[in-house]
Amino acid sequence: MRRGTRYGVLLGPLLAGGAAPDLVTRAARGLGLPERGRYAVVVLGTPVPDAAVAEGPDVDGARWWWGAALGSPGAEVGSPGGAEDRAEGREVAVVLLGSAGPARAAARLRELGAGPGGVSPVVGSLAELGAARRLAGTALLTCEPGSREIVRLDERLPAALLVSRPELSTRLLAEVFGPLLTLVPAERSLLVETLEAWLECGGSVGRAAARLGCHRNTVFNRLRRLERLTARSLSRPRELVDLVLALDVLRLSSAPP
Repeated sequence: MRRGTRYGVLLGPLLAGGAAPDLVTRAARGLGLPERGRYAVVVLGTPVPDAAVAEGPDVDGARWWWGAALGSPGAEVGSPGGAEDRAEGREVAVVLLGSAGPARAAARLRELGAGPGGVSPVVGSLAELGAARRLAGTALLTCEPGSREIVRLDERLPAALLVSRPELSTRLLAEVFGPLLTLVPAERSLLVETLEAWLECGGSVGRAAARLGCHRNTVFNRLRRLERLTARSLSRPRELVDLVLALDVLRLSSAPP
């Protein structure tokens, strides 16, 4: 993994997006990178650990280049208010992927104690790094506040849609969970925790009850109450989608459930 002013200067225009072909070629030569290859971009929400910038490739052959933090001069462009703009001031890396792909890159960051962080999908050239950087920044925004998660965008696509349109996310939360949000925090948390357990247990009331340490009738009654409060049924797929998406918005909110 490499880091330095020289790398940042060369990477900045690529990560900003829209670099002219001759600039991409010069950057590739300066960095010693192929113009075409399997690349991913990582955006971290905290300073990069020292161990992450050690020289040399990873065990699977991946090579890392750490550039300027997002929001630094020449390294950040985009439409105001977009998800990528809300990720300014973050650490960013370009990864020439090894044989194990982006999943191994994410695992490597977890091993180093980095996070929270987002990893972009694979792109096929240096010219696509700007788009990859924006997607990695969006993935970062799907991490729960205060967490140390390292997530790949492809694992968080529904949540990524939500964070990309915060005004719609706010509206969705109010429309679906409005009555639930009026409950006292302890009562609200109990219903939210039960819904989360039921979803994680594949819709099994019995398994959810075992996880929560209560009787299955207690889980059933809580879920029925949640259905009444939200006017949505867990047995109707479209209404269940509403509940799951609203739950994601609540999870990503800085306020506790």
